[in-house]
Formats: sequence, structure tokens, C-alpha cells
Amino acid sequence: MSTESDAADRSARHAAGVDQTKDARHAARMARKKALIDAAIAAASDERGLLLVITGNGKGKSTSAFGMVARALGHGMKVGVVQFIKSRTDTGEEAFFGRQPGVEWHVTGDGFTWDTQNREQDIATAERGWAIAARMLADPSYQLVVLDELTYLLSYGYLDSDRVLDALAHRPAMQHVVVTGRAAPHTLTELADTVSVIADEKHAFRAGVKAQPGIDL
Repeated sequence: MSTESDAADRSARHAAGVDQTKDARHAARMARKKALIDAAIAAASDERGLLLVITGNGKGKSTSAFGMVARALGHGMKVGVVQFIKSRTDTGEEAFFGRQPGVEWHVTGDGFTWDTQNREQDIATAERGWAIAARMLADPSYQLVVLDELTYLLSYGYLDSDRVLDALAHRPAMQHVVVTGRAAPHTLTELADTVSVIADEKHAFRAGVKAQPGIDL
């Protein structure tokens, strides 16, 4: 006659068998996945400079770009940063990266358009910033160039789009460029190698929380 102990043993053996089956199926799935990933990695043999566009109305576009600045510096690369629109020079990213060897950092804006309220001034300021960016895009010693909030200057018509796209298309072969900002025009995203769109689902500012050092500044 079976006892409770026998029943418990059978239950334990059954559970162990189920776990072993699950483990085997998981191992088989992961093996198939690894084979696919390894094949994709092996097929990606090209090596060249990339154009990345980070757009959308969510928070994190510039933050993502500055993360790539940190990554590039970790590889000993020379980095150039041009911040359009923004005029603040007291942000955490500039305070940190601006003193790092290998980084050339320029804040070229006069502030947001609703602050300046002067289109002629905004265009002149955009041209001054673009002159710095164009110099970097023509110099192969800059291995990463970040053009923060450049999209606004294109969508507002402050810069000639064809001129900007031509400079991006004919930059040094191994130079990486990151462009950030909302509403990236189709002509820019079409030229880009990688496009990320950051969506806005919720933001503390709309709940009355002001910009916080270390998070927003």
C-alpha cells in the first residue's frame, strides 16, 4: 500500500523530470538563438563611421548622445560637441565632459526660440554654431561628433538643409556623428544609419517638478 512518503517521492521525481524537460527546452532555444545571433554578427563585417539620429518628444535624447561621448572617451577617441539652441553653460554634462582631455565642447545657442523671439538673431546664431560643426565634420581627427538639437535648425529653416546633409554625407569615412532633437526631418533620417525615436509617456515637469540637477541639468 502506498504511503504518504511514497506519494511525496513520486511527486518530487515528477517535478524534477518536469524541471529537466524545461531546462532542456530552454537550452535548445538558447542554442538556436545563439546560432542566429552569431551568424548575424559574422555577416556584419563592414566598418565605417555611422550617422545616428536620436529624435522624438521624449526625455533622453541628449542624455543618450552624452552616454556615447563617455563610451568614445573610454576608447581613447577624440570627441567634438556642438550644442545648438541651448545657451546654458552650467549643466552637469558640460562641467564633466568639458574638462576631459579629448573633448572639444561648444555651447552655441542663445536659448529657446520662445526666449529669443528674434528669428534674424536665431539664424545668425545658428550659422555661427554650424561653422564650428562644419569644421569638425571636415576633420578626420574627430572620431565622434555630437550635434545636439541640430534638428530644430533644419525644421525651422535656420540652416540650409542641403548644405547640412552634404556635410554629413561627405564627412571622413570613419567619423561617427550623433544628431539629436525633436522632429528630425525625413531627409535626415533617410541619410542616417541608425534612428531612435524616444516617446514621451510621462514627465515630472507636467506634475510641477522643476528641472533637477543631475537629471535634467
